[in-house]
Amino acid sequence: MPLGSVVVADHQTAGRGRHGRRWEALPGSGLFVTFVLPHSPLVVFAAGVATAEACGGEVLLKWPNDLVLRDRKLGGILAEIRNEHALVGIGINLRWAPAGAVRLSADRDLLLERLMPLMTHWNRAAPEVVIKRWRELSWTLGQQVRVELGGEVIEGLAEDVAEDGALLVGGRRVIAGDVTRVRTQGGRPRAGRAEHGRQGGLPPSDQGGRPREGLAEHVREGGRPPK
Repeated sequence: MPLGSVVVADHQTAGRGRHGRRWEALPGSGLFVTFVLPHSPLVVFAAGVATAEACGGEVLLKWPNDLVLRDRKLGGILAEIRNEHALVGIGINLRWAPAGAVRLSADRDLLLERLMPLMTHWNRAAPEVVIKRWRELSWTLGQQVRVELGGEVIEGLAEDVAEDGALLVGGRRVIAGDVTRVRTQGGRPRAGRAEHGRQGGLPPSDQGGRPREGLAEHVREGGRPPK
């Protein structure tokens, strides 16, 4: 596909996630879109920032590639490099979500309309600007986490994200792994970051002068698809 292509699917029968995981999605159940972008080391982080801002409200970013709403998974992002282009796939639960996940009450086409200019903006932004904004939107930073790295497990405070996107946990650099939050003995999660900034995004001239609505204010938990 040529650079700049945007492909939208109505459903998924063989979607792929990290580590080759397979995903399926019912027709009309979400936004499933692939952007063909110039390859850059932070393309997933730029796409995450763009997607979180398009969703609005309380949507945050879990390292390295998940969208989280009120501590539940809302969607995910995956990039594949082909012929020096990055194929960035984004999936967001809208009308249905798997058990334990959450969905966003939003119109698919309107959400895509919000997302497209944000993807352009953030993929043109300087790396340090992308990382700064990602930190502001992070669900992971400031929490006690467990990272599974094949046969090794690291547990500690998620301290920061480095300029190259590596997660710093207990003084160690993590470049890949499955991250889960460590819970206390009482079953309640440890306190996360309280200062999730909502500044940033497109310059005012790119927003058409209209204020953005917080789409994530209307949340539905996962379960059966609506009739």
